[in-house]
Amino acid sequence: MNQNYIKPDNWSIIEEGFDVNRVQSSESLFSIGNGAMGQRANFEEQYSGPTFQGSYIAGVYYPDKTRVGWWKNGYPEYFAKVLNAPSWIGINVTINDEPLDLHTCKSVSDFRRELNMKEGWLSRSFKAVLKNNVEVEVNTKRFLSLTHDELGAINYNITLLKGDATIIYQPYLDSGITNEDTNWDDKFWDTQKVSHENNQAFIQAKTMKTDFYTCTFMESKVFIEGKSVMINPKINADATYASFSYAHQVNEGETYSIHKFGGYTVDRNHDKNDLVNVAKRVLKKATETGFEKLLDQQREAWAKIWDMADITIKGDVEAQQGIRFNIFHLNQTYLGTDPKLNIGPKGFTGEKYGGSTYWDTEAYCVPFYMATKDQKVARNLLEYRYRHLGKAIENAEKLGFKNGAALYPMVTMNGEECHNEWEITFEEIHRNGAIAFAIFNYYRYTGDFSYIPEMGLEVLIGIARFWHQRATYSTAKDKYVILGVTGPNEYENNVNNNWYTNYIAKWCIDYCLKTIKQVEEGYPEDHQRVLGKVNLSKEELHRWKKVADEMYLPFNIELNIYMQQDGFLDKELITVADLPNDQRPINQKWSWDRILRSPYIKQADTLQGFYFFEDHFTTQELERHFDFYEPFTVHESSLSPCIHSIQAAKLNRMDQAYTFYLRTSRLDLDDYNHEVHEGLHITSMAGTWMSIVEGFGGMRVKNDQLVFSPRIPEQWQAYSFKVNFRNHILKVNVCQEETKFELEGQGELKIKVDGKIIVVRPNDLVTS
Repeated sequence: MNQNYIKPDNWSIIEEGFDVNRVQSSESLFSIGNGAMGQRANFEEQYSGPTFQGSYIAGVYYPDKTRVGWWKNGYPEYFAKVLNAPSWIGINVTINDEPLDLHTCKSVSDFRRELNMKEGWLSRSFKAVLKNNVEVEVNTKRFLSLTHDELGAINYNITLLKGDATIIYQPYLDSGITNEDTNWDDKFWDTQKVSHENNQAFIQAKTMKTDFYTCTFMESKVFIEGKSVMINPKINADATYASFSYAHQVNEGETYSIHKFGGYTVDRNHDKNDLVNVAKRVLKKATETGFEKLLDQQREAWAKIWDMADITIKGDVEAQQGIRFNIFHLNQTYLGTDPKLNIGPKGFTGEKYGGSTYWDTEAYCVPFYMATKDQKVARNLLEYRYRHLGKAIENAEKLGFKNGAALYPMVTMNGEECHNEWEITFEEIHRNGAIAFAIFNYYRYTGDFSYIPEMGLEVLIGIARFWHQRATYSTAKDKYVILGVTGPNEYENNVNNNWYTNYIAKWCIDYCLKTIKQVEEGYPEDHQRVLGKVNLSKEELHRWKKVADEMYLPFNIELNIYMQQDGFLDKELITVADLPNDQRPINQKWSWDRILRSPYIKQADTLQGFYFFEDHFTTQELERHFDFYEPFTVHESSLSPCIHSIQAAKLNRMDQAYTFYLRTSRLDLDDYNHEVHEGLHITSMAGTWMSIVEGFGGMRVKNDQLVFSPRIPEQWQAYSFKVNFRNHILKVNVCQEETKFELEGQGELKIKVDGKIIVVRPNDLVTS
């Protein structure tokens, strides 16, 4: 834990007291989004102190030319930048000719910021004394509408506390923005037209290179003491900027307010020549509905999400706040309504990683969306990869693979690889396995096999072809080996025979062979179509099988464990417990050379394989590997604590499981890794959900049946969650003495709890 200023609360993230050193961290933590767009929690009024300005549009990006010291063949040509979009949230405020700027005010008191996760809005309040001695109280509230996902709304109120004053609101649009993260300081946006009429303004701009056409829009209304005031605004516009100035003489004690509506229309959803007209229709709807009714719609929309996705925890406010924070941001980032979108690692909270899709989606996010929404949303995520299969084959061809071998990108926007670190792009090939595993996991959970003959089989074949070609026969070992890789532990590069990579490669081939046979038996027409399309022969299948059957899996007989990679035991095996605290985190304190030579593990690597393939190993085997590898794990990846929490719970080490849970659930709230100012860790938040449902709840799917082994930390009185399993909504409530199950909908559901079959019927409470 490196910060603790967030106040514990069951439903809100609350900051009290203004501190310039916390501004950028809070801009991340209080970010808002609606799946189509999002923004960091920047102040509406100007702020001259250090700030990280960020507004983002889903699916809009820029291919920033790769920048490296020494170009190597196969490097991606670009790194996809999540673009800071033209800003619409700004409202400059001037009071008696003095700008309202919290960085320059004489004093700021009673500062309070709240992100209400239950209802989906962000508020801020404070009192300030400006440099000209004017005293004001400010209250703001804003949200990005779930109901109208091209629209956002702001309610900004100023009350004069001492004396009379002229207050000027200056709402504006600005496309002259830059990215915090850029390789070459390229210009990302080409502003094509700035226009305005009545109280509306529009900036039409397109991205350079990718040619995404956008319209950023706004309309404002002002009020005195809650009553609308008609003011003819002063207009200021140039090539990238438009503003309206609403000046009003305000008496002491009066409140002067502005309602600002804004957002984006994009040619991903509309004809590029009609974006302004669409924006006008959005604004017409917004102004007719009004801020308060739009806010009511926002509350209703979030209530529906929480009804299914909420996890309740009794007796531990920080744990409760943590899980809701994670669930909230997952739903702000991706709602599953657009199959062309995916779940970026920073969501709408920052720019650090670029790209919108990592293997995190398949490994961590698919389970969350399958269980808290429906199978269509999860299937959209799988179809996203199918649509990128052609690009995955091209990616493999660039590295010398052939015959339809597919290497899915580590980072992508459109299917092309766009990560510019060679040890990731070339070596972290285990990502292919996560994509195949998601297909398996989707069928295991939903029972929907139809995706596989329609689309998934082609993906599995491309992946199996890659693994077959990537493996090398070793005469010394008389086995197939996979050389020069990076496993999930990115603190080892260019290693030979990473166990997780080899194991998942073998599994991918075996699973593909099994699936081909299933499709042949159950869907003969699809079988014939797919095999004809990819030109797959029985001889090739035999060659695959030979590689899978003879795959080398490094194992140490003395320790009786699989080795993370061939050279792991050659390292100086000093555990994390013996590492001085002032050396942590090592990725910020050590040279990369020192990290690579160390035994320290960034995240679950071998244990990631034991998580995916839990049924392949005994509990005793898990325990041996957990006891060996966890002491060397520094958990400096956001994806690490959740897997360890699940496995500690499996081993009934509840204190350890609880510690890992707190770390994953409050990773950003408490800034464990000293980096929250850069944005949040969105995809790992799905792992927090897994920590409770799969870890403490012990939920698994075995033989087409939900299985539970409920456990509960001693710090909690009870916890509950819901899952949508094959169109059955099951509520699970675990307390210290017992576990209760309730079923919504029609038809009964057979589940297994601690080895015992239980039948749950609709609206019938069953206790175990």
